[in-house]
Amino acid sequence: MLKKIATTQLEIAYEEKGNADGWPVVLLHGFPYDIHAFEDVTPQLVSRGARVITPFLRGYGSTRFLAPTTPRSGQQAALGADLLSLLDALQIEQAVLGGYDWGGRAACIVAALYPSRVRGLVSVNGYNIQDIAAAMQPASPEKEYRLWYQYYFHGERGRAGLTENRHAFCRLLWSLWSPTWRFDQNTYARSAAAFDNPDFVDVVIHSYRHRFGLVEGDPLFDDMEGRLAGAPPIGVPTITLEGDADGVTPVAGRQADPSRFTGRHENRIIPNAGHNLPQEAPEAFAAAVLDINDWTG
Repeated sequence: MLKKIATTQLEIAYEEKGNADGWPVVLLHGFPYDIHAFEDVTPQLVSRGARVITPFLRGYGSTRFLAPTTPRSGQQAALGADLLSLLDALQIEQAVLGGYDWGGRAACIVAALYPSRVRGLVSVNGYNIQDIAAAMQPASPEKEYRLWYQYYFHGERGRAGLTENRHAFCRLLWSLWSPTWRFDQNTYARSAAAFDNPDFVDVVIHSYRHRFGLVEGDPLFDDMEGRLAGAPPIGVPTITLEGDADGVTPVAGRQADPSRFTGRHENRIIPNAGHNLPQEAPEAFAAAVLDINDWTG
């Protein structure tokens, strides 16, 4: 059963499982996914005493903006601020954070800028804070072609395409990004319902334009974006995960930068896993969260 709680800008919808006095864990999904990504992770954590919270990000599911005038920003600082506001609203002083894609970015931001709120971090694809100042520097052709969807969203044709074909479009991304994962239509449909949020398209389009410096951000987050521009290190205990079948950021040729992690850090390559790693390899993701808890317990 979903719960809802008001924060600075949002009414955030979330699921909560486990004992209310358990050790807090917040699990954060990416684009284009939803909280079902963690449905097989959560029971493993609850059985080990965790209180697990899985929120819908802004623009997904039943999460809603409180005011019609609030910019429908998808910038990285907005995601980080949403997570920090959720911790405040739930009166969680410190939690283990786990996420991937957009959710991994939010978790990395809070871990880097507000380390006292984070016991430890599990992040898929490593250090996920964007270097917006360098966003217009071209990458290798091998990397560039994988970002076709981002360039598509830079134009109004892309906005219209996502609006009209969001379910088919996102299903295609699932297939391309997780080539070894044989999900069925029911699995996809459960998550695709989250994309019917009235703010989904605006938030997604803004995210993929802002990260390339093509549009302005919400002024509310200017200070946080300024701090992120310095690529702050992450000092909390961290386990990073890489799926060896990830269709967006393949392990082959990836230049992970361990210097971004100044505390205890371990990187794990997960075989036969794609971009939606928690749903494809829930045992590996849950094991990383549990190991972080053991490291810091």
